[in-house]
Amino acid sequence: MTDTAKHAPKPISEFFIQGLTSDGKQFRPSDWAERLCGAMSCFRPEGGRNAHLQYSPYVRPILLNGVRSVVVNEALREIEPLAFHFVMSFAKDNDLQIIDACLLPDPTPAKS
Repeated sequence: MTDTAKHAPKPISEFFIQGLTSDGKQFRPSDWAERLCGAMSCFRPEGGRNAHLQYSPYVRPILLNGVRSVVVNEALREIEPLAFHFVMSFAKDNDLQIIDACLLPDPTPAKS
C-alpha cells in the first residue's frame, strides 16, 4: 500500500431520511426535520457551549425535491453510536424512507 493510499481521506458517506412514509404519505409535523436536527445539535466536532445554536454537521435538515428531509453523515456512527441509533430508530419508528446519498464528482472546468 502506498503512503498516499494510507493517508487518503475516507470518502464521505451520507444518507437521507425523507419526510415520506413507506407508503408515500407526508410525515407530520411539518417541522420534524428541524426538531430532529435541533435535538442532535450538540453532536459536533468542536461541541462547546454554543453548540445548541447551530445544527450538527452530521445531522442537518434539507429540502429534497420539495420534501423535508434530513442528511445524516455516517461518521456519527463512530463518533457517538447512541446518537446514530437514536436517529435511525426515529426513522424506523416513524416508517420514514431512508435513501443512500451518492457523491458526485467535481465538475471539470470547461476547456477554452
